[in-house]
Amino acid sequence: MDANRMGYTAADSLSQARGLSTSISSLSSSASGRSGTASHISKTYRQASTLFLTRRLPEALSTVLPLVSPPQSDGQDGSTEPAPVIRASRSSRIKVWSLYLTVLNAIAELDSDDGKDAFGAREWRALCYKVRSGEIWEEVVRNGYHGVEGDVDAEVAINLATLLLAHAKNQTLNQKRLENYLAAARTPNLEISADHFSQSPRRHHQHRSPSKSHSRHRGPGPSGADTPRDLEARVKILELYTLHVLPRNGEWEYAREFIGVSPVLDDERREAFLQALDTLREEQAEAERRAAEERAKREEAIRRDVEEARRLRAENEARERRRLEEERAKREEVEKEKEKEKERERERERERNKNKATEGDFGLEDESLSPAVSSTSSTPSALKKSRPSPGSRSSAGSAARRGGPLPRRGVAGSGGSAVASPTLMSRATRVLGNLRVLVDEIATAFQTNPYVLMRMLAFVIGLLLLLSRKRVRERMARIIGVSWNKVKATVGMGTKVSYI
Repeated sequence: MDANRMGYTAADSLSQARGLSTSISSLSSSASGRSGTASHISKTYRQASTLFLTRRLPEALSTVLPLVSPPQSDGQDGSTEPAPVIRASRSSRIKVWSLYLTVLNAIAELDSDDGKDAFGAREWRALCYKVRSGEIWEEVVRNGYHGVEGDVDAEVAINLATLLLAHAKNQTLNQKRLENYLAAARTPNLEISADHFSQSPRRHHQHRSPSKSHSRHRGPGPSGADTPRDLEARVKILELYTLHVLPRNGEWEYAREFIGVSPVLDDERREAFLQALDTLREEQAEAERRAAEERAKREEAIRRDVEEARRLRAENEARERRRLEEERAKREEVEKEKEKEKERERERERERNKNKATEGDFGLEDESLSPAVSSTSSTPSALKKSRPSPGSRSSAGSAARRGGPLPRRGVAGSGGSAVASPTLMSRATRVLGNLRVLVDEIATAFQTNPYVLMRMLAFVIGLLLLLSRKRVRERMARIIGVSWNKVKATVGMGTKVSYI
């Protein structure tokens, strides 16, 4: 039995040795894998940092994006592997996330044209929307911390809050995220003792190791915020929350209350925060007052400009009315002068006609009083010749009816020829006067109604176009020739009848 017992003991020892060797080999392989992943992350981070410093933003984003995005899983269960940045150390993880957020901040600050040229319109809008809408915070929590918001590193939370503070349309989402983070994160232990230093490495290894994303069992003591560095990060988060986010949302009193009851701040920092909050409120009030003054000045300037424009428009309208009235008065004056001139012309014409009629009457009376022929030389033939013909009597009667001067009767002399009429010049003057009146009336008609001139021109142009045709000219020539022949025949027949 002792031999069997010793055999069993040896076998157990051999199996334990084999298990130990297997565990050691697995630990060494996992350690070597982690070291390879850490070196890959460090190399990629340096490469992306170099690209970012040279302002090659598309290449920097494409280089750092595989570290913060979970790889595509080919499994059928739909499970996805975590992002490679989870397996990095705390310092490397903070550096990678800080570089990623910095690249996104630079992309969001690009001009529209530069962003579209660098990334394309759709991708650039998607990146800007992710930053401005606050989706980047959810992406960091999901891909980098397994969806646990309280596990987000304080430095990464500060960068996220600063990014939303710079690019978000409003700070409501930023306030909500910070409140959730402050509620989920543990309160730092401000009592640093020897027992703390003896236990903190163990707790730090327990809760900040790469396996913390799989095991959420923590001790009751606060971990990850016990060092002065974590305390400074927490104070920085409180500063962003109370002095930047809450004032942007107009919650001044809530910020003051939060500073007063915060266990993280000591008396000195609390007093400094309150003074800074009062200063910010005074600056905002002063800025609002200046903005109100500037707005009032702009409104006053606009009002003065409107009044000046109205005054100038009224002056221009009054000046235009005066000009129109003056032009109308000038036109009326010109019309009156023309009417007076026409009236004077008609008066002069009437005077001339009256004088000519008077002169004609006087000549007729003198002619009737003078003896026609001498009594000693009167013979029947001479008396027969001295008698006026019926045509001459009719022309004299018609002239008398028209009011014109009667023709003087010629006296038979030794030559037997009649004396020329002395009223030929007056008749020519009357004809010329009538022609002048006709021309004036035509000119007046053209001035008052220019369409008459247009109709006359249209008639003349139409007549010329009609005469431009050869067949029309030939036909008109034949008609005129036939008419002229008829006139000549009629005149010839009248001459023969008169001679007979």
